[in-house]
Amino acid sequence: MSETSAVSLPTIAVTGSTGRLGGRVARRLAERGVPQKLLVRDPERAPRLAGTLAVRGDYADQDAVREALAGTRTVFMVSASESADRLAQHKTFVDAVVAAGVRHLVYVSFYGAAPDATFTLARDHFHTEQHIRASGLAYTFLRDNFYAEFVPDLVGEDGVIRGPAGQGRAAFVGQDDIADAAAAVLFRPDDHAGVAYDLTGPEALTLDEAAAILSARLGRTITYQQETVEAAYASRSSYGAPRWQLDAWVSTYTAIASGELDGVSDAVPRLTGHPATPLADIVRPRKD
Repeated sequence: MSETSAVSLPTIAVTGSTGRLGGRVARRLAERGVPQKLLVRDPERAPRLAGTLAVRGDYADQDAVREALAGTRTVFMVSASESADRLAQHKTFVDAVVAAGVRHLVYVSFYGAAPDATFTLARDHFHTEQHIRASGLAYTFLRDNFYAEFVPDLVGEDGVIRGPAGQGRAAFVGQDDIADAAAAVLFRPDDHAGVAYDLTGPEALTLDEAAAILSARLGRTITYQQETVEAAYASRSSYGAPRWQLDAWVSTYTAIASGELDGVSDAVPRLTGHPATPLADIVRPRKD
């Protein structure tokens, strides 16, 4: 549906539809016949889905977001790309959502979001949650564990996962499961107002166990090698990344070591009606 051919404005808006998670959510709503706005920086890049209206808006552009979301009742908010000013972008967006008259915000947060979370980016999620709570909006928080699709990216070219995770565990969750859960919430948002859901996979794994699963699925030997925190910073400093990003990379592992990513929730099966997907069913050999 083009911007000019829409007969009536949808009451649900989805952000991040050009990305992996937001795109999955948008497709699920379209498959259910739910009209939706797709809030994107470039409407030409929005997926072409039935019943969708592409509208222009950037998290940091309060006026554009307010205009784009006028008449919208519920918004699905994927967190902004990782950056030094991501929290400021989130706050600007939430304020624009309020100004647009939106009633309910469904926010993709992080498992264990807290002001002192070991995973540094989880602190941004906590403060975003607090800003949403203070805004007066009805809200639902989807607190995802680490993405299962992210696990193969931890593997170095030599087949080794290196990091200071010790024997801590993470309950890696699949993006399809998150999207199924989000679509269920968006389909009946009033039923989920004021609730925070921990979205996890069906089991909490050490990186040794994750490496064994990757080995079996990818057909090559993958192992986990413990690093000290100092060695982890040293091995990643050659990329020239800013300090906040180095902290995020290293704390991915120290958060696992601390036990803050451990624990399995039943939220995925309760929301979706199907079991959470194990890592082994998500990892697929890459096609050349």
